[in-house]
Amino acid sequence: MTIQKLLDNNQAWAKKVAQEQPELFATLSKQQAPKYLWIGCSDSRVPANEIVDMLPGELFVHRNVANLVKHVDFNCQSVIQFAVDVLKVEHIIVCGHYGCGGVKVAMENTNAGISDYWLRSVKDIALRHRVELQDLPNQEARLSRMCEINVTEQVANLAHSKIVQTAWQKNQPLEIHGWIYGIHDGVIKNLHVSHKGLSDLDDIYQVDI
Repeated sequence: MTIQKLLDNNQAWAKKVAQEQPELFATLSKQQAPKYLWIGCSDSRVPANEIVDMLPGELFVHRNVANLVKHVDFNCQSVIQFAVDVLKVEHIIVCGHYGCGGVKVAMENTNAGISDYWLRSVKDIALRHRVELQDLPNQEARLSRMCEINVTEQVANLAHSKIVQTAWQKNQPLEIHGWIYGIHDGVIKNLHVSHKGLSDLDDIYQVDI
């Protein structure tokens, strides 16, 4: 597919949307007021809006390799702050997916170049959960479980951030959730690791702001 084909596709898509929802683009041009921030993987098979059947403007999105939430990643932290402080989102969803290539690379001894620096924290997570992972019957099962564990860890990182905790201290409605998507069947699984406030956290992680 050529680059021009992408531009042609855009023209056709814009025309179709304008016919089906005449007010949509006019509404979107005025403001965005999403209630959800989606932190997902960059994998091209996981299009955030489409898999939850939401229109443009309904989902604020940040994506990176292996859907990581790092305290030192100012790109991700800036997105979170803008979503929480400016857009006043009410839910933040960390959504991973089974068969994640980033998680797979982190679990192996392959040389992934500069990506190895980014995925180092995933290796650390795998090491902490090594006993559980080794008890699983095969590498496919270990990868699937590690993809789930990685989401849980990123939700914890999100809950431990000053941005989220400041919002909770202000009694701002904000919940964070961990989901995982099955590329093989298109279904999202709720990992039930949600947090709704400071009381969900261990004392050592609660920031005195």
